[in-house]
Amino acid sequence: MDTVSPMKRSLTIVAFAVVLVAACGGNAAPPATAAVATATASPRPTPVTLKVALPTTSADFLWTYIAKDAGIFADNGIDADIQYIASTQSVTALVANQVGVSLGAGSDVLSAAASGADLVVVAVPSPTYPFIFEAAPGINAPKDLVGKKVGVSSTGSSSDIATRVALRKLGLDPDKDVSIVNVGSAEQRTAAALAGAIQGAVSLVPDNLVLEEKGWKPLFSLVDLKLPAVQNVVAFSRSFFVSQRDLAQRFVDSMVLAIAREQKDRAFGIEMVKKWSKIDDQRKAEAAYDFYAKIHPTLPYAKVEMFGDSKVLLGATNDKVKTFDVAKILDESLVKSAADRGLDKR
Repeated sequence: MDTVSPMKRSLTIVAFAVVLVAACGGNAAPPATAAVATATASPRPTPVTLKVALPTTSADFLWTYIAKDAGIFADNGIDADIQYIASTQSVTALVANQVGVSLGAGSDVLSAAASGADLVVVAVPSPTYPFIFEAAPGINAPKDLVGKKVGVSSTGSSSDIATRVALRKLGLDPDKDVSIVNVGSAEQRTAAALAGAIQGAVSLVPDNLVLEEKGWKPLFSLVDLKLPAVQNVVAFSRSFFVSQRDLAQRFVDSMVLAIAREQKDRAFGIEMVKKWSKIDDQRKAEAAYDFYAKIHPTLPYAKVEMFGDSKVLLGATNDKVKTFDVAKILDESLVKSAADRGLDKR
């Protein structure tokens, strides 16, 4: 029979506690618990294949190339299958569930959403027009473009909208003073210019240098205006966004980390431009890097005002776009989560 008094039992418990604390180096937690608390390593997510649609090989997607080759996608459990799907077709592929994410033009996403496609824009890594308006030899002033052909990728595309904005800034009416013709992707636009099929076009860097080597002249730089735009956006289908939100978050995390790497590692960035954009010329690769690294924001939030030009220009001939509430397709939560965790500062 236990005859230990309550007082002695209490003293015994106190003594045991003192010994235990001493054994833990002054920490009341048992050694095993302390070991668990100090563990910081987290398991790497199981890789998931994600098809990523890019409309061109432009250095405007430099952050994507960095995320791929620097292992940032892999670190976030993403096996990025990058697919080049020209112009508006990248968004068409998204709507058809042929890809998981589209990095195409925001104007294409707007058109599709206004027509009933259930899409979500979670980021805008290219929030301004990255174009320089180039004119063929013999065209020395905006008035010389009157009656000439100006090339765009396709009607309603980012290049089309940028071209119309540029022409108005040059004092021309894009619907009356010139003939706007669809010639395909940025690469095809450059080829059409060199072949003499068009006499003017908005050009990406370093394609503008290729044209200028052949006598073309820059008439206007849209970048200098820093107008809000949706040149390229990160878009998911609503069903994908809801059912695979964690994967969507990891993609945005990768984007923010890659932009941070892009902006502080010029040598690696130039290497990626040369590889992915297939630019052998060092000067042109450097020009492309320096141009785009300044465009991509560290935290690429999607804002309603960025869709302003697209909504006005597309809405002029499409009532569905004109009355569409852009806020319905925007979700800033993924970028905000990345910001809250300080990913942009790594």
